[in-house]
This record gives sequence, C-alpha cells and structure tokens, in this order.
Amino acid sequence: MIPISDKLSRRRIGIPFMTYGLIALNLLAYFFQLGQGAQLNAFINQWGAVPARLENWTTDPLVLITLVTSAFLHGGWLHLLGNMLYLGVFGDNVEDELGHGRFLLFYLAGGVGAGLAQVFVTPGSPIPAIGASGAVAAVLGAYVVLHPRAPVNVLFFFFIFIRVITMPAFLVLGLWFVTQLFNGAFALTSMNAAYTGGVAWWAHIGGFVIGVVVGWLARGQQPPPEPVIIVRRPYEYNDTDYRR
Repeated sequence: MIPISDKLSRRRIGIPFMTYGLIALNLLAYFFQLGQGAQLNAFINQWGAVPARLENWTTDPLVLITLVTSAFLHGGWLHLLGNMLYLGVFGDNVEDELGHGRFLLFYLAGGVGAGLAQVFVTPGSPIPAIGASGAVAAVLGAYVVLHPRAPVNVLFFFFIFIRVITMPAFLVLGLWFVTQLFNGAFALTSMNAAYTGGVAWWAHIGGFVIGVVVGWLARGQQPPPEPVIIVRRPYEYNDTDYRR
C-alpha cells in the first residue's frame, strides 16, 4: 500500500511553506549529491551519520552536524521520491497544527532523534546512515495522533490487481509502523546486523515514536472547541396556530 493523498483540509495556514521548502531542499541536495561524481562515496561518508564516528563525538564535536546533513542525503531516486511522497501527503497537515516555525524545528529534531536511535541500536557500525526517512517518520507519528481518522487514499496492488482505496490514517500508518517494528526486530537478530548495509529500521521507529510524543503534546495544547450557542426566538403568537 502506498499513500498518495489525504482528504484533510488545512484550517490554520494557507500554503505549507515549510513542507514544500523541505521537499525542494531535499531535491536540491540530491542533485548536488549526484554532482559529486567519483567523489560520491567519500561525500556520503563525510556527511552521512556514521555510528562509529558519532560514538566518539567528544573528540570531534563537529561530527554531530551529520545527524542533520544525513537527513538530506539519499541512496537513489526511489529512496528520495518515496520519502518526499510521504512528506507531501502528511507534512502539510502537521505543519497546519504546529505552525511553520515549530514544524521546521520538529522535523529537524525528528531527524536527529531518529539518527541517534540508529546509533544506539548499531553501535560501532562504520556504515553511514542517510535519508529523510527518520524525520518523515516523525511526521507520520505526529499525524496519526493528531488526525487518526483522517481518510487517506492509498494505492493498493496485489499482483495485477491495482486500485485506489480510502482507509483511516490510524490503519495506514499503524500497519506501516508494525512493518518497521517487524523488520527492526529481524535486523537485531541477524548476524553482524550492526555492520551490514540496508535500511535503518530503527531510525524509522525512533522517529515515529518522537512524532507520537510531539503529537500528543500538540494535541493537549489545542484549545477546546467553542461551544455552540443556540439562540431561540421568543414564541410569537399567530392566530393560525389554533386554526381548526
């Protein structure tokens, strides 16, 4: 299942500048990344989040910046477009709830927290973790708390059967999170999981949990709905009321 849109309108902001800006920034970063040519691997190793280097951050504090820069690097077009699709579908409504500035801080904090979660699970790994997946996962976690019943259009396919169906957000994103947990648990039980390449499942899990926490906090700060006041007109006598 691939979410392609939701049916939730924005209430507070007009244009979600931060969501669109982050998508544009990720696209620009990827084009810049492609321009590295033969130096691409060295570039990824320098600006990706390498657990082995981050564990020793006290000897090189500047390495901490890779927790941010790594969230704007991607391993290929499918990696990039998949992350941007999820950000485009769910990011605008989270931005609508948090506001432009707080959404940007939340997105960056989600990426950093997701990177730290991956470092914690794969200590000593020399493989750089890259991608916006952790930050986007934080957006998903916040969305499912803030709008659990929002209708989401998903592209469902089973072999040659392809159809767009509508499902509630808690089901779409709940299934996504369960998949991450399953794969994350499998990665932990695999031999040499800390040193093998692949998907940073625990960055996804960590980012999603951060998003859920922020979503609950934001939900608690929302003002209660204004009471509906019904004004009744005084009864006006009409002689037709007693017409026989």
